[in-house]
Amino acid sequence: MALQLHFMPLTCSVITDFLPGHALGRSARGSHLSRHVKPLASIETYEPMAPRRSANYQPSIWSHNFAGSLKSDYAEERYEERAAKLKEEVKHMLDYEDVGPLARLELIDDLQRLGLRYHFEKDIKRALDSIICFQADNERVLCSLHATALRFRILRQHRYEVSQDVFKSFKDRTGDFMACLCEDFKGMLSLYEASYLAFEGENLLDEAKAFTSTHLKRLKGNIDPTLAEQVTHALELPLHWRMARLEVRWYIEAYERRKDTNHVLLELAKLDFNVVQSTHQRDLKDLSRWWRGMGLGDRLSFARDRLIECFFWSMGMVFEPQFGYCRKGLTKVTALITTIDDVYDVYGSLDELELFTDAVERWDVNAVKQLPHYMKICFLALYNTVNEMAYDTLKEQGCDVIPYLKKVWADLCKAFLVEAKWYFNRYTPTLEDYLENAWISVSGNVILVHAYFLLNQDITEEALECLESYSNLIRWSSMIFRLYNDLGTSTAEVEKGEVATSIQCYMHETGLSEELAREHTRHLINEMWKKMNKDGASDSPFPDPFIETTINLARISQCTYQNGDGHGAPDRKKKDQILSLLAEPVFLMERLN
Repeated sequence: MALQLHFMPLTCSVITDFLPGHALGRSARGSHLSRHVKPLASIETYEPMAPRRSANYQPSIWSHNFAGSLKSDYAEERYEERAAKLKEEVKHMLDYEDVGPLARLELIDDLQRLGLRYHFEKDIKRALDSIICFQADNERVLCSLHATALRFRILRQHRYEVSQDVFKSFKDRTGDFMACLCEDFKGMLSLYEASYLAFEGENLLDEAKAFTSTHLKRLKGNIDPTLAEQVTHALELPLHWRMARLEVRWYIEAYERRKDTNHVLLELAKLDFNVVQSTHQRDLKDLSRWWRGMGLGDRLSFARDRLIECFFWSMGMVFEPQFGYCRKGLTKVTALITTIDDVYDVYGSLDELELFTDAVERWDVNAVKQLPHYMKICFLALYNTVNEMAYDTLKEQGCDVIPYLKKVWADLCKAFLVEAKWYFNRYTPTLEDYLENAWISVSGNVILVHAYFLLNQDITEEALECLESYSNLIRWSSMIFRLYNDLGTSTAEVEKGEVATSIQCYMHETGLSEELAREHTRHLINEMWKKMNKDGASDSPFPDPFIETTINLARISQCTYQNGDGHGAPDRKKKDQILSLLAEPVFLMERLN
């Protein structure tokens, strides 16, 4: 099928009455869109006569010049040169043959938690292969609880096959974990973190999670303050569930307080954090210009203006500097999702929503004729942005991805429409029916299908088939996204008049309290993580960066909705998190010689 990029030619009568003029905006790579589309910001505001709902969303918490005000000295070449020298030193550490397997595992763990893994992927794999071979010949070397659990966690993180049975040796004759382990604080913490990489049906790891959680909460006695800090941090949220970039910021500061700090690692981590931050600042400045050119935030007063929060979301999925094109593309996608969600959730009448859904499903610019003015703005913004991304993929990889992209957007709008009908009919579905629609309506499939193409990896037929059918990996990540979203937004949704979230559906179906419904939702989240752990570690047609991005979608979902609606109604804590990643460099005593 030929790629269709119908960018509204001047001869098309459907738009000549209201959209003559210039380009809608520029792509992330700087190319112009159609020369015949007037900037949205210059279209006259349309106020329909019919009464409309309002969610009373708070305005953006960011000033108009926030992105433009960001600055960093770390884009200078001298910092890159210093980082290159430090990276060579770290490579020697990883390759040093006299280092034992446990010390090497701890070095890899520190590298990953300091945000440096992406510099040393091949070196880490070589080191892990060496550790596996060494362990096969020296079965009793990694026999402590800490060493066993750390090896298990890191191997699973890198998708090596490793069995839960390695922990059987830490059980007594009755089948319980040995009581003496409770005094091994470091080992208990390592086992606790490892337990969160469990697959469905791995009961031993479920027991390990319960055992370690119970005893770590009762932590007493003479314990190293830095280890106690790590225990508190882990009990708040396990490492495997944390948004990587915020964890890097926290771990740099925690690592600096340790007695055994490796100062080469620490300097490289600080330097890298600041250099990557300067890259993110440039990304956001580009996106801010794009968003202003789109005009959606200014012209659609009912919709949330959340560009900065959308960029934070994208940083949570792909922070590495080499994925800037993907990061900017995902920010555009999530900004469009936010606006269109508000069309369905707040502003549109049922008749209008059916027209918009039909237009997206047809993916035909002529469908704009039948839409009310505010929907024309939304549709053309979506149509042009997605088509331009597809054009970039066609240009770079020779693959027409329009069929896949228009399908995910059509599926999203159809799921939005189902929920709108539930609202207008005051209907509360069963939890099963709700979730079958809601894992689509939460938009994870849209984000991840776009991510696959935006990462600029090799596109394969097998992967395309999995994308089209929404593989389980995409489904589990989206389901976690949905359930976290419901936990964070349910109270506000009820106040707004919504009748369908997983919590309300479960309460309606069972007659149980909200507290028990929330507990059930958290249980579902745990189960979905196990499913995703399994599918993420299994043979897959997807490249590792996409698998990691899919898992990161679940992590940024948790981060966003942990303490309420961090996207729709961001609070001071959420603002501080964003500032810590975008505006506040880590203090670094310069040693540039």
